[in-house]
Amino acid sequence: KELLCINVPNSLLFLVAGHGISVLHRQVHHAVIPHGRSGRSSVSGIVATVFGATGFLGRYVVNRLGRIGSQVIIPYRCDQYDLMYLRPMGDLGQLLFMEWDCRDKDSIQRAVQHSNVVINLIGKEWETKNFKFEDEFVNIPQIIAQISKEAGVEKFIHISHLNADMRSPSKYLRNKAVGEKIVREEFPDAVILKPSEMFGREDRFLNHYANMRWFGGVPLVSLGKKTVKQPVYVVDVAKAIINAIKNPDAKGKTYALAGPHRYLLYDMVEYIYTVSHHPFIPYPLPRPLYHLVARFFEMNPFEPWLTRDKIDRFHTTDMRFPDLPGFEELGIEPTPLEQKAIEVLRRHRRFRWLDAELEEVKPKTQPV
Repeated sequence: KELLCINVPNSLLFLVAGHGISVLHRQVHHAVIPHGRSGRSSVSGIVATVFGATGFLGRYVVNRLGRIGSQVIIPYRCDQYDLMYLRPMGDLGQLLFMEWDCRDKDSIQRAVQHSNVVINLIGKEWETKNFKFEDEFVNIPQIIAQISKEAGVEKFIHISHLNADMRSPSKYLRNKAVGEKIVREEFPDAVILKPSEMFGREDRFLNHYANMRWFGGVPLVSLGKKTVKQPVYVVDVAKAIINAIKNPDAKGKTYALAGPHRYLLYDMVEYIYTVSHHPFIPYPLPRPLYHLVARFFEMNPFEPWLTRDKIDRFHTTDMRFPDLPGFEELGIEPTPLEQKAIEVLRRHRRFRWLDAELEEVKPKTQPV
């Protein structure tokens, strides 16, 4: 194929035989010209900066970007050896690691200056003395969105939560709602994705309830019969992010991403114990007493297993947004919990049941 390069002000025009004209801004490296037959060794034309790539969802997003031949910039604050598992996800030179400080605007500018896509996955399930929920979900996304807009980023993707609400009892969800509003103000064309609680191999949702067996039972507010959950598979959310990048009509839209089925919290937790072959011993625990127990775990200076905010978030019924686009508009069929739960819960089985086949046991569902 013949390639013709023409210099014009502020951009380069590439005329590829049979593929029309591709415009490349000067601040973007020439390596983003799409070529190849797809796959990790091709070039998709996507240069994406992924903030929060070391988190639960981040590793799946980086893998999906790498497998289509994207160049991924990964800002990080941890030790570089904690990122080694990400390196095989992209071809040689396609994953670039960069130290950054969320309070240093220059480091953020360096991370996004060559990117045409910025993805914000930053978040944590508990507060620390250095970073409160307001910092993680409001202040930092605001700075990233503002700098991305100034840098000329074409597509900004922000991950919120399905239950983000200013009136929520959960501080986590209240700040998620504020973050949505702030990001929309700073970057009007931002794509906002609102996934429900995500499950997957390393999740803190199904594994959380499965680990409660060590306490002799599963405490649930109102026995879990007043809460309805609609969990979503983490791989589906990663696919949605990639499809939102590719879809030019996604700009400025908000997507509600939830699983295909709704479950009472009681029925879902009962199913977790059925799959893992452990006795299910639920007992009702009043919320104030549950919070008192959580205070003990919050004293852990590292990762608290349980927090008061987590109790409120897990006992919040998942909202419905019939007016918002979802997986269908992004060309994805959501995966039901029953199909992938065994991948998450197999390690919780007793040794004699480790290789036992999954029987036709399904949790009771609620109307969607």
